[in-house]
Amino acid sequence: MDLALLRTFVTVHRAGSFTRAAALLGLSQPAVTSQIRTLERQLGRPLFLRQARGVTPTTIGDELAHRAAPHLDALVEIAESGLDDDSSSRTLHLAGPPEFTAELALPALTGLTGDDGQGLALRASFGTAEEVLDGLACGHHDLAISTARPRGALLTATPLCDEEHVLIAAPRWAERIGSDALWLKGAGALENLPVVEVHESLPFVSRYWASVFDCRPAATATIIVPDLRAVLSCAIAGAGLAVLPRYLCAPSLDHGTIVGLLDPAVPPLRTYFLVVRTGSLAMPHVARAHEWLRQAATAWG
Repeated sequence: MDLALLRTFVTVHRAGSFTRAAALLGLSQPAVTSQIRTLERQLGRPLFLRQARGVTPTTIGDELAHRAAPHLDALVEIAESGLDDDSSSRTLHLAGPPEFTAELALPALTGLTGDDGQGLALRASFGTAEEVLDGLACGHHDLAISTARPRGALLTATPLCDEEHVLIAAPRWAERIGSDALWLKGAGALENLPVVEVHESLPFVSRYWASVFDCRPAATATIIVPDLRAVLSCAIAGAGLAVLPRYLCAPSLDHGTIVGLLDPAVPPLRTYFLVVRTGSLAMPHVARAHEWLRQAATAWG
């Protein structure tokens, strides 16, 4: 059986789409379709059910993928292992949320670039969870950091770390609220305070209110800015309260330029996932970066 046909088949099985598989393989969609039909003729059995939006494997297709994929991944690992000694020529394309990637992931990965510039080359891009996962699935990135766990067989996710969210404000707002007001009145003590957020839907504030106060926030945002670092700057300047990841606001909390308004017994958490295309950890430069980030993340919790 032609290994090229099996490779195309496994890629389609993981992608769930001839179009997406074609992009990953660097082939045209008609070429992918032709290869799958050739393999189906050789086997005498249909491997996929064609649907309006992609394809679904038949039971025969699932069985073949389960048997063939590990061996194909092993062949890729053998082929790629010869490049490990020449890893200085490899470029890793990383995607993730702007603040987390800039503040934690990229500084950690600089250990792979080498002091003399002869290490792994890095190219980074920012986006929402949906954007980075779509880009990874289409082959635009090698590695993605996402707050959403992807579905399907094309992408493989590993939990990376949990991010604690903190309710913060400038000291003058904390004085205005009073030290006991939040414990006595709950969210009602915050109703008339201005809010700084990244979106009109108040994603961080709403998640915090639901988790800690078991209600929805009554306030609307005074300032909307689509970057958590800018939210922090506005909060430090006294623009209002905000909910931020602890890793981002910890230095300002230590310096006293902002104050944590509440210390709940169970703080709200958000999980980050490290995501690759299934099988791509066979490539040494992707595997090295993946493991490097996992090791670094043990200190981020």
